[in-house]
Amino acid sequence: MTETQKLARRFNEDEAVWRCYERKRVLRRLLGSRSPLSEDVLDDLDWQAAERECRPVRAVGFFNPGK
Repeated sequence: MTETQKLARRFNEDEAVWRCYERKRVLRRLLGSRSPLSEDVLDDLDWQAAERECRPVRAVGFFNPGK
């Protein structure tokens, strides 16, 4: 894969994570979170959730539970 393709893929992944994070943050604020956690902590949790949802997991092998 060329460097340009890698950069484009990375940019697209970053953009997808950012948009997902923004949706989660706006939704949380609209619904009025009653969490005892600070706004910064809630933002961090939204960011982590967005990364889990949008970043592909590139695995080298696979898990075989039968062995």
